[in-house]
Amino acid sequence: MDLTFTEHEEAFRAEARAWLEANVPRPALPSGDTREGFARHLEWERMLFDARWAVVSWPEVYGGREASLMEWLIFEEEYYRAGAPQRVTQNGIFLLAPTLFEFGTAEQQDRILPRMASGEEAWCQGWSEPNAGSDLAGITSRAVRDEAGGGWRLTGQKTWTTRGAFCDRLFGLFRTDPEADRHRGLTYFLVDLGAEGVTVRPVERLDGDEGFAEVFLEDAFVPDRDVLGGVNEGWRVAMATTGSERGLTLRSPGRFMATAARLIDLYRRHADATDPAVRDAVIRGWMDAEAYRWQTFWTVTRLMEGGRTGPESSLVKLFWSELDVRIHATALELLGPRAELVDGDDAAWMKGWQFALSGPIYAGTNEIQRNVVAERVLGLPRR
Repeated sequence: MDLTFTEHEEAFRAEARAWLEANVPRPALPSGDTREGFARHLEWERMLFDARWAVVSWPEVYGGREASLMEWLIFEEEYYRAGAPQRVTQNGIFLLAPTLFEFGTAEQQDRILPRMASGEEAWCQGWSEPNAGSDLAGITSRAVRDEAGGGWRLTGQKTWTTRGAFCDRLFGLFRTDPEADRHRGLTYFLVDLGAEGVTVRPVERLDGDEGFAEVFLEDAFVPDRDVLGGVNEGWRVAMATTGSERGLTLRSPGRFMATAARLIDLYRRHADATDPAVRDAVIRGWMDAEAYRWQTFWTVTRLMEGGRTGPESSLVKLFWSELDVRIHATALELLGPRAELVDGDDAAWMKGWQFALSGPIYAGTNEIQRNVVAERVLGLPRR
């Protein structure tokens, strides 16, 4: 792996940095997990799209710059360095879109991707169910063929749907062959949340955010054109999405590098410099963020040479989710009683820590990821 950037990549970084410094909203927007904040974030997403920064690695026809994966990583670094708002379109752009590029038809790509990139349609993910979370193959929501209508009737419940209360559409798995083995007989559907038979019920969190939702489907119709990747081929398609979720696109290193830089600044302002344990925790946070950065550049180099991501994405998910918790826990230790304040420059650390605690759970619990690593990466026997 070449650790130097080309002149073109450095010019790309400079252009991105200049635009972000001139346009990032100040003061920071309200939480994107509130109704007001979500609407404000969509305005920001449309600004990104108009300037062709929303989906830099996509083809120009869909609003992108046809940037390389390396340039995408550079943009992500500059995005988080500038303190830009969270991407409320991330589940569509970073999870569904790579799957659409791999498995979608030309008609699906032309119909869905431009509206996704511009923020006209926001997407949420419908994986988890009340009795099937990390065990994705255990889902029971079903889809029954509607020959007369030229589509499918979906029935079931999805839960833990991030920003589902505000989104327009959902992507998820449904069982189309109940007689098939657990990992077979599943189909990947694209669902209109405004369709008849779909009920979205917000789930308010303890911190007051309201974006979480449960989604209930009662004989909801989905046309054939919104099947992604083929009937009963859903597991194969979903594994591409989960690879993006756990590995490359959902949690870029720029996010953790920016958080580690903030932690160092916090240490300089608040730390008892005589406490070596706190100092070492701060140093480890920075080192681990840098390690994740270079591991990701290695992955991108491999992908650009024709490689693919595989079960090693579970290792990546373990690393970044636990890194996030450690960095925020160190910040709270530095702040001491001040960590509980809800206003002021340091209040974001407590909210960040609360969200970081969900990292070892979403995208497949870390317990499940350790099993994946043991069996599919290390080749250990199942017990």
